[in-house]
Amino acid sequence: MSQNVVSKCEQCIVRKFGALKSLSKKELLSVSDCKTNQFIAKGEYLFKEGTHLNGVFCIKSGICKLTKLSSNGKNQIVKFIKKGDLLGQRSLISDETVNLSAIAIEEMEVCFVPRAEILDIFKSNPDFSAEIINDICYDLKMANDSMVNMAQKPVRSRFSKALLDLKEEFGVDENGFLQITLSREEFANIVGTATESMIRMISDFSKKELIATEGKKIKVVNDFKLEQLAEDL
Repeated sequence: MSQNVVSKCEQCIVRKFGALKSLSKKELLSVSDCKTNQFIAKGEYLFKEGTHLNGVFCIKSGICKLTKLSSNGKNQIVKFIKKGDLLGQRSLISDETVNLSAIAIEEMEVCFVPRAEILDIFKSNPDFSAEIINDICYDLKMANDSMVNMAQKPVRSRFSKALLDLKEEFGVDENGFLQITLSREEFANIVGTATESMIRMISDFSKKELIATEGKKIKVVNDFKLEQLAEDL
């Protein structure tokens, strides 16, 4: 993990995507003066479950996965974090250790802002604090929805929904493949199944022309049928 001085926050396009858009120029300058820039290699941890965060990460480029270690020793992928997202907001408010790990799935550039600086702005800027609270509430809703899906829907429905969600969130490349490339094990960790079962399901979906594959890349071919499967119809 390397660090260097970066451009001022008010010049950064990333701030237009998330809660940072609520900051005044003075607040952005204050953040710029105390932040550090970090480059995270693919496979490297931003932080591990159980550690105490002393600040907030702003994602300038790249993608990481948030994972939860289950009682059987397997990692469940809870969420993906991408450009424009903030990471560590809950710890900012609660001052608790993090209950998830963040791992880069491609090279990332992030800015790290100390907790004290962000907390001062959180207390003085109601628009910024509202954005942060809304983000936390949305994450809680998504976690609840995911828990219900895991408990009530079959694996094929969970996989179908995951494919559609990834397409909506990250888009596709010029050839129609998902912009985000995940391993079979990572897909298994999203839907909560064994890697071997995931490999067989991807093969089955491909044979049924619901998706197309090229190495690790996946293309959604039949959105309508996947939507039906996602609803377990």
